[in-house]
Amino acid sequence: MKPLLFTISLLLSLTVFSQSQPKTIHVFVALCDNVNQGIVPVPAKLGNGQDIKGNLYWSALYGVKTHFKNSKDWTLITSEKAIGNHILERVLFKHNTTNTYLLADAYDGKYIKQTTIDFLEATAGRNSVAITHKKQVLKFGGDAQLLTYIGHDGLMEFNVQGDFKPVNETKRDAIILACISKDYFKPYLKQTKANPLVWTTGLMAPEAYTLKWAIDGWILNESDAQISERAAKAYHHYQKCGLKGAKRLLVTGY
Repeated sequence: MKPLLFTISLLLSLTVFSQSQPKTIHVFVALCDNVNQGIVPVPAKLGNGQDIKGNLYWSALYGVKTHFKNSKDWTLITSEKAIGNHILERVLFKHNTTNTYLLADAYDGKYIKQTTIDFLEATAGRNSVAITHKKQVLKFGGDAQLLTYIGHDGLMEFNVQGDFKPVNETKRDAIILACISKDYFKPYLKQTKANPLVWTTGLMAPEAYTLKWAIDGWILNESDAQISERAAKAYHHYQKCGLKGAKRLLVTGY
């Protein structure tokens, strides 16, 4: 084979291989908990951190499970209850037009500290989770390309310790939808070397529409700035807070 033809063939092969490899997202949700978290109390059904039914960040209209289940872009593949490690439910979604999978874990709100540690260790490439779907092994936890935390910013009340040294130089993106997450999570992400794709500078409602719009851009391989702008547009769309304010709230990078 001539060198030019060989090069073209190789590039085409690499492109097909790259497109065939699944993109994976792991979402860590600390269920809203009136009793065990330092939050302004919400209605009891929304704020029962030991019950996934109706929980503000999981089964409510804009909770992670409900919002993605209602989306025309995603299909719910599996749901598993009480899998251990304080996880009350684990759901797996498949994006309808790309080879992208999203795994979301609903943690008992009482264990928000452990949720935070698990998320941060994953951003360091640790605690891999393997899920088999249609004979394909999908890698989440520290092997996911995008790690997300949703819930109350417990770092306002406690510090955490864990294995935050990165295991390799693989790029991992992080989205942290919690109040003032840039200030409180920055020291830890500096250790894990994850890329702060979207985080917050002030108080916010960590509902799933912001995550959904950001992921839309991430799947398209948009720039960090474009993805954070999508997040801001989503927040303004649902909260009617003003786009300028939303852009100041939801930012990217250090």
